[in-house]
Amino acid sequence: MAVPKRKTGRARTHSRRSANDKIAAPARSLCPKCGEVKLPHRVCPNCGFYRDREVIETA
Repeated sequence: MAVPKRKTGRARTHSRRSANDKIAAPARSLCPKCGEVKLPHRVCPNCGFYRDREVIETA
């Protein structure tokens, strides 16, 4: 069984993890009705439309 000769330092551990544990930005899409940026597969908060029909009435 392989045994490390020396303890892995905190800096090395954190630098390795920082490269792989990055959080990706959430996906965005454009509303086909108003062109506002929204989350995909969600009702548009600006106009209230989802898939070419009005789901929420907005003023």
